[in-house]
Amino acid sequence: MLPVPFKERTPSKELITMELLNQRKQLATKDKHHYLNLKKGYEGEVKFDKLTEKLQCKCLILNDLLLEANNTTFQLDSTIILNGKPFIYEIKNFDEDYYYNSDKLYKKPNLEVLNPLHQISRSESLLRRLLNNLGYNLPIESFVIFINSNFTLYQAPMDKPIILPTQINRFLNNLNSTTSQITERDLKLAHQLKSLHITDPKYDKIPPYHFDELYKGIACKYCQSISTELIRRTIVCQNCGGKELYSNAIIRSVREFQVLFPDRKVTTNIIHDWCQIVSKKMVRTTLVNNFKMIGENKWIYFE
Repeated sequence: MLPVPFKERTPSKELITMELLNQRKQLATKDKHHYLNLKKGYEGEVKFDKLTEKLQCKCLILNDLLLEANNTTFQLDSTIILNGKPFIYEIKNFDEDYYYNSDKLYKKPNLEVLNPLHQISRSESLLRRLLNNLGYNLPIESFVIFINSNFTLYQAPMDKPIILPTQINRFLNNLNSTTSQITERDLKLAHQLKSLHITDPKYDKIPPYHFDELYKGIACKYCQSISTELIRRTIVCQNCGGKELYSNAIIRSVREFQVLFPDRKVTTNIIHDWCQIVSKKMVRTTLVNNFKMIGENKWIYFE
């Protein structure tokens, strides 16, 4: 029986917000770069998840934990509890050529980047502090996983917990060969870590935005282009040809509006302005049929 993740991975609110903003405004260069890094990082983490889901050993998998210790937050991309020991993984989706020199990591030819070994060392230290506070004294094993098959690391140190793309399958096979059992203590630890996960962190890298400056329309479900049109009762993308029933597209657009503007009320007028290519009658019918109506007359809104 394949392991079921004890905590699933979902895209962060920051990534979702940045993706929606990328659809609806021209991001500044630094904001575009931040968005693409978030997206690429998430894709790498999901790729690793697909590998750990195939593990045959008895273990507990917690994906994407955001925790706090000593008034400091830290993120664990992937955590596996195996035989009472947490294994923590920093997943990097780097591609192209890098080299390691004097405890520093460089992208060729000479661009220094943050060393993920420093990141995982910090995370391990903070996790140990957290576990001690919870009454655990457990050994922790930590690794940096370079998941992208197009990544090459020259001068890779042999004494560091680095797993290169060509080593990942062998590394996971070694975990599989471990005789293991899930104990009550393992389950207790997994429940505690999951309960301590910070679900609504503050994001300081989301650029400011306003309703009036964003492109209006219905984004394509498949390619995210705003170049869509209504043909009869179907939203059709002029970019990729994707099709979606208008009511489903409106519901999706409402959800996107709620992510970007959580403090604004959902009304027929505002969603009609947001979607534009559908009639006000279509918007109201969809809202009435799929959302809870609150208020009366001109003060009606939907949740």
